[in-house]
Amino acid sequence: MNEGAVLTDQGRKRRAYVLAALVLGMFMASIEGTIVATAIPAIVGDLGGFSLYSWVFSAYLLMNALTILIYGKLSDLYGRKPVFLFGLIVFLIGSLLAGFASTMKLLIVFRLVQGIGAGAVQPIAMTIVGDLYTIEERGKIQGYLASVWGISAIFGPALGGIFVQYLSWAWVFWVNLPLGLLSVIGIAVFFKENVKKERHAIDYVGAFLLFVTITSLMIVLIQAGVAWAWDSIPTLSFIVLFIVGIILFIWRERVAREPVVPLKIWTNPLIAIANIVSLTTGVVIIGLTSFLPSFVQSVMGQSAIIAGFTLTAMSVGWPLSSTLVGRLLLTRSHRMLLSIGGTALVIGGLFFFLMTGDKGPIWPAIGSFIIGIGMGSTSTLFIVAIQNSVPWNLRGAATSSNMFMRMLGSAVGAALLGGLLNTHLKSFIAAHGAAEHLSIDSANAVLENRDVHLSTHALHILSRGLETALHSVYIGVFVFTLISFVLILVIPKKYLAFRRK
Repeated sequence: MNEGAVLTDQGRKRRAYVLAALVLGMFMASIEGTIVATAIPAIVGDLGGFSLYSWVFSAYLLMNALTILIYGKLSDLYGRKPVFLFGLIVFLIGSLLAGFASTMKLLIVFRLVQGIGAGAVQPIAMTIVGDLYTIEERGKIQGYLASVWGISAIFGPALGGIFVQYLSWAWVFWVNLPLGLLSVIGIAVFFKENVKKERHAIDYVGAFLLFVTITSLMIVLIQAGVAWAWDSIPTLSFIVLFIVGIILFIWRERVAREPVVPLKIWTNPLIAIANIVSLTTGVVIIGLTSFLPSFVQSVMGQSAIIAGFTLTAMSVGWPLSSTLVGRLLLTRSHRMLLSIGGTALVIGGLFFFLMTGDKGPIWPAIGSFIIGIGMGSTSTLFIVAIQNSVPWNLRGAATSSNMFMRMLGSAVGAALLGGLLNTHLKSFIAAHGAAEHLSIDSANAVLENRDVHLSTHALHILSRGLETALHSVYIGVFVFTLISFVLILVIPKKYLAFRRK
């Protein structure tokens, strides 16, 4: 058997077409972040439900994180092509439905559908590249894939702002349809692979336990301290469910014939630490993409387009550093490159720690750009190193484990930071004696800058409360950049020397 992807007679030409299709799919997934984040204030203002704000992101990220591991394992068992195509099609269905959502709850449901499909896009695309290219080529190509973030960042915020101001927020979802269809056609026609046909046992029990565990944790982080007291029965019940779930999941993965998460890949210190760093940086990413547009619009008083371009800076810095690191990783010290990336994360986090409403949008744009530099260098090094440290039949699971941890970090981060936001806003309103007249959902008025039912004084309290609450979010972002930097420093040097294959 010839395992992995096998290109036909046209060889390099077909490989170029496959790469182009992967780029389109990743562009679709990456533009989703900046374009939706730019439009979310308008979505909340239209549909209401500010208290459900973080669930718009958490629902998507939850299913994304869960399915990444399942898709990674399925791609090792049945091949990359069918898994990638299935994920793309489900994502497109979710995008179509999300544009028709008439309530916040329906939008959250359709975001779940999007997340189910999105779990296959980025990790399987990265895995296919690992199959098609040698270690000498891989760093450069991974850098090219990362540059998709920069291209999408240029168009994403601008499109999001234009759709919100001149058309409808529904188009931030519908724009995915032509991109996804082109990617489906490209992979279906040009990507050929040979995979051994044999019976496999999918670990559905492990997948279910993982879903229960992650969902329980996110519910606690979002609801506790806001809808429920920390010592209430619902909060304590979900905490117990989370603890029991994670214990049972680890036990299941140890005994399963073909586990969703092969625990042996975690015995490699490089993979273990790289995955934990991906978790912490996932929190940082969601802190920017989910909450920065609201800060720029509601606190700084800027338009949706300006808010979007503050995110653009991160997505420009990311591919620039990723491409550069991709070219340097075979000739420069990997310890040095990682340390530079970790330092950039901390410096960028400091910008947000010191950010206030009167600093203007240039300040967060600079911080975003610096964090993008840190993300580009660390993520590229980690992906290439992880793929080079495992055989083909574990490459999908290993790559997906890293993507999973980043998505998990973003999912948990959206819940954790969203919980901080709601808790601090609720406390601020109560501290100013307005709890009888205002609620967390009253913040809809500030996000849309319109509500005839609220007085000028009430709007002032909400605006000040949002600034205070959002600042607490960025304190959390800064803390997680520090944690990421420390973890990078403890990676044993011997595991950062890539073997040529």
